[in-house]
Amino acid sequence: MTLSNETEILSAAGIQARIRQSIGGLLTGKSLKAKALRGGAWLGSSSLAEQAARFVRNLILVRLLAPSAFGTVAIVLSTGLVLQAFTEVGVREALVQNRRGAENEFVNAAWWMAFIRSLLVWTTLSLAAPLVARFYGNPELTPLLRIAVLGLVLEGAMSARAYVAIKDMKFSRWALISNGGGILGVVLTVVLSFVIRDVWALVIGTVSESAARCVLSYAVCPWLPSLHVDRKSLKDLFEYSKGVFGVPLLSLIFLRTDVFVLGKLLSAARLGLYTMGIAAGQVPVVFVSNLLYQISLSTLSQIQEDKARTNRVIIRITSLVAAVGAPALAFAYFCAGPVLTIIYGRPYAVTAGPLFVALCAALISLANTQITGVFYAWGMPGLHRRCVAAMAITMIVLVYPFSMWLGPLGAQLASLISITVGFGLQLERIHHVTGLGLSEYAISIARSAVPSAAVVVVCLAARLLSWPTNPLRSIAIGAVGCLVAYALVCIMLLRQQAPAEVPSCG
Repeated sequence: MTLSNETEILSAAGIQARIRQSIGGLLTGKSLKAKALRGGAWLGSSSLAEQAARFVRNLILVRLLAPSAFGTVAIVLSTGLVLQAFTEVGVREALVQNRRGAENEFVNAAWWMAFIRSLLVWTTLSLAAPLVARFYGNPELTPLLRIAVLGLVLEGAMSARAYVAIKDMKFSRWALISNGGGILGVVLTVVLSFVIRDVWALVIGTVSESAARCVLSYAVCPWLPSLHVDRKSLKDLFEYSKGVFGVPLLSLIFLRTDVFVLGKLLSAARLGLYTMGIAAGQVPVVFVSNLLYQISLSTLSQIQEDKARTNRVIIRITSLVAAVGAPALAFAYFCAGPVLTIIYGRPYAVTAGPLFVALCAALISLANTQITGVFYAWGMPGLHRRCVAAMAITMIVLVYPFSMWLGPLGAQLASLISITVGFGLQLERIHHVTGLGLSEYAISIARSAVPSAAVVVVCLAARLLSWPTNPLRSIAIGAVGCLVAYALVCIMLLRQQAPAEVPSCG
């Protein structure tokens, strides 16, 4: 055996040893990076399972229930979320962010705060239900609202120790509670839809998700509240809630105003087509958003006030979001209609335009989430208020005239403009807080999005060549473009990770 061969063997063995050592460190290590990656694996797999279950549920429900049922339940859930957002105090974020968050006194105070808030929401909405029903001219909304909001009470009664699991980055426990409860509720909804065949199957199924999470929270994170409430802990919670106050409500105005406005302008059936069409794109978006937010909140809270490290995290995660999301967005532009036709049926294809615009807004929102995570993890949630206020005001001003002119497409255009305005304000604020270099941030995102051009090239080439098209063939062509784009993304990431060559000494 020659010396060069021996060197190659030793080099290969060394590389394999380093790879095994790196993988072993990620699986068993105690570093922040290792914990975050393990947590991401748990949350990713469990959230993927839940979103897949919801997707299958939707495939079944659109064939069992009339579109009007989805329109009605959209109004019911949106109304409940308004009151929930109005009284949101940020209990979970406070537990994760506060250094005393794992102490029994703090946990107990947080539970009572969340539970009393949920009871107030249920009482208020139960009294207001007839007014909401009268506004929409639908008497059925009264009992539906009173039952649906019970889910908020059950969410408020969850074991507060479940939130401590997030703080300690024990994401396997939180995944079992959150995603496990969601899957159980999805299964019950499907079963009920075969028996009841109307909107009540959706409402009862939603409440059952909250019930399942509540029961699982005490099974996985055993804990019982005490009647004694520590005043200092309560004071800390109220102090944090001052920064949170108003932010969830303003966020919800931005997120749900389209449903309220279109609920008045459209029939329940057309609103149902719109909400289910948008929901098709929300499955992957919700999966990614929940995963990133929960990991970012816990990770960034561990490196509070480390500006340089925080900026690196923001740029890397946002660049990855752009690299993965931009090709998917290009695919949606060309293939949203065919995808909706295949999974839901031809009537739902009319929401292809609104779905694409909604995904554009969602991609910006995912980038915005990383900045929001910094504010919450650093104990400064109030810094996010200006962003959501601007988004809410812009949405209120634009959504009605845009919806009158363009229908559902106009509602989503108003949403896209609103999130763009808010994101610009967030960038300006994070630049002053952490010193984030905006030019470096923009260049990194633009570079990561370049591979998405492959999807555009492939789909346009197919159209220029006048290839015969049907929904399945259009989706296949778009998928080929995505494969090319993601192959380029992988190459780009590998080049970034490759060590620089050692210059020759001559």
